[in-house]
Amino acid sequence: MQIVAVNGSPHGEKGSTGRLLAEVLGGTREAGATVQLFELGRLEIKPCRGCDACHRTGQCPLADAFAQVSAALLAADAVVLASPNYMFHVTAQMKSLLDRLCGPFHLHAFEGKYAATVVTAGGPELAPVADYLTRFLRAIGCQTVGGVAAEAYRLTDAAAAGERFAEARALGRRLVEAARDKVSFPGQEAERSAAARRMRELISLRHSDWSYEYEYLRHHGQL
Repeated sequence: MQIVAVNGSPHGEKGSTGRLLAEVLGGTREAGATVQLFELGRLEIKPCRGCDACHRTGQCPLADAFAQVSAALLAADAVVLASPNYMFHVTAQMKSLLDRLCGPFHLHAFEGKYAATVVTAGGPELAPVADYLTRFLRAIGCQTVGGVAAEAYRLTDAAAAGERFAEARALGRRLVEAARDKVSFPGQEAERSAAARRMRELISLRHSDWSYEYEYLRHHGQL
């Protein structure tokens, strides 16, 4: 069982997001999984420039760490996306990665994978980031097991931190168990199916421009 986690915080493992994520990953290891962690603050992933090469050829022409991270995500059984709230959204580092995953997003390429989210914030604005990450994960094909979120100051209080850390470890164990047992989440199916259908329709309309994606869907019997 391979878990791939991405920490979008520029503070890495020493930040609030990194500490909460570490507990989730601790839970996945307790459940018997192996973990690969990418700290986006230490990697160069350039912003998407909207060239459409991924749709035409299946490859991104930008030379940076994206190919390594995306390959690991595509090979994983389950993924964890973690980000603090920066100005009511994920960090710039995380947003660059998610934008660059536009090709796999179009192809619903994470179908069959499971996912969880980790979010922190300086105040109570946790839901916008958690909801965004969950929506992205379902639209790219994942079944989401849940998430853990905390206001950063609460992680400095022993009692509050202990409760959140326990919740995070339980989430990690639950993620592995769901992926291992192929648990189904019927309540998510309509959202996931609608996202895949929208992409199929869009690719069909743009078939002459997005030849790689069109042929990919044809080859896999999705058109």
